[in-house]
This record gives sequence, C-alpha cells and structure tokens, in this order.
Amino acid sequence: MAGKDRNKGKQRGRGGAEAVVGQVDGGRAELEPDRERAGAWTLLIDGAPQSHVDLADPAHLDFAYQRRIGHLIDLVAPARQPLNVVHLGGGAFTLARYTAASRPRSTQQVVEIDAALVAFVREHLPLDPQARVRVRAVDARVGLAKVPDGWADLVIADVFSGARTPAHLTSTEFLDDVRRALAPTGWYVANLADGPPLTHLRSQIATAASRFAELALAADPVVWRGKRFGNAVLVAADRELPVAEFTRRVASDPHPGRVEHGRALADFAGGAAPVADASAVASPQPPPSVFR
Repeated sequence: MAGKDRNKGKQRGRGGAEAVVGQVDGGRAELEPDRERAGAWTLLIDGAPQSHVDLADPAHLDFAYQRRIGHLIDLVAPARQPLNVVHLGGGAFTLARYTAASRPRSTQQVVEIDAALVAFVREHLPLDPQARVRVRAVDARVGLAKVPDGWADLVIADVFSGARTPAHLTSTEFLDDVRRALAPTGWYVANLADGPPLTHLRSQIATAASRFAELALAADPVVWRGKRFGNAVLVAADRELPVAEFTRRVASDPHPGRVEHGRALADFAGGAAPVADASAVASPQPPPSVFR
C-alpha cells in the first residue's frame, strides 16, 4: 500500500497508452500508465495504489517505501551477489523485478494469494522469462510454511488486503516461521502502514524485537511525529545492520525519510507488547485522504 509518496497525474502514458482494468479476487484492478515514463504502470486495487512497474527499467522504484526496501536489497549482501528471496505479497512483482535486475541469478519465491491478480499482472506486465521467479497463489503463511528451513537471505513482507495488512501476518507466531525460513545471516523486511496514534507501528516494533536482536525503521518525519498516515519500512536481523548507510540513503532520497534504531527505536515503541495470533488485528484502515 502506498499513499501520498506516489507520483501524481498519471492517466495516459507516452504513446497514448490507456488504463487497463480487470476484476480480481481483491476487487477492481487497474493498471494506470505513467505519462512520464514509457512502459511504466501503476497498479491500483479499488483505487488504492499497490505497485509501480517500469518494464523498460525494472531497477526504477517509483514509490518511496519501495525505494527504501530496494536500499535493503542492495545492502544485505555485496553488490550483484545472487540472493534467495521470499516476497510475501506480490502486487505487480516490482521488488522481485528489481532484485532480478540488480542481482542476476537470484532465486525468488513470490507468494500472492490473489490468483486472478497474478494472472492479470502476468498478462499485462509479463515477467522476464530469464528471471528465476516462482509465483505461488496461496496465503502468505501457507506459502511461507513451504520455504525450506534456512533457505532465504531475505523475507520481504508487503501484504495488504485492500489497504490493510491481515492480522495473521502481524504476530510472533508469524515471525517464528519467518525466522525458520531465514538463513542465520538473513534479514526480515516489512512494509508497515499506520497513522496517529501509531499503535499498530509500535506493536509491530515490539513484536519484531521479541524475535530479532537488531532492528531499524525508516519512515517520513511526519509519520514519525504521528501527524499523517503513511508507510514505514522495518528491517530485522540477528546480525549487525548497516544502519549508517541505510540512514544516508533514506535521508538523500527524493522523498527524504528518517531511520531510527537501538535505544531510540525502543523508546519510540514505548513499552508496547508483542502481538500473538490470539490477539492480532489487521493494520488500521487508512483515511481516504491518503490516496488523494
């Protein structure tokens, strides 16, 4: 889910491309052409922007939160080193395309419950047939359970039902299975969305801190201050994170953000309790103004 960090005014692409509309399990899917970039499209579900894809340049990431995840894909291992990556939530496969372009020979699994959406994206925004990307049309936890122990260098969670993260993907039990699938040096990365008073975000920090030794979180300053609903990108691992370089990249972004970690991040969580399956709830519904 992406809100006001998406580009504006994308209705008709270069060369006269027009929007493509289809019905998928999650609602009305629309591919909106990018008037600034030939061959680029934004995927919306029921009007909520989900992904942006540039078929001519898959290394281009249009949404700020996806650029932040892209920085983490860049930093998790030396440049060009192939990775094993699990993507929970497929959208238009933007981050899988980015990984394939920036780290050739990577092996990737995309788990996307909406089979009709998978077919819609494959038809209109086909994946590079040379990319080693397998797509499973199942629930995220069902797909994650099929990942071999210790296989993944990265598990990226970017799952939204409409504009909300489902409750069963917010719990300690979910993170236990993420840890099982990760290599000892692997990272968990999650796109989180919340607004004032940031109760969901604080609880997700506490939940991750109960399972991982190191955390960092990137978000817009206005989101940090609880002034606006928006995206935050969490990274968690059991090894030291390159916080200084991640911070530099996030701060120098066209849509600058701030990174917190360590004691400052724990203080921000403010004593929030980890979330268990039995008490988990979906992330909050964003206000309509987020997508205007």
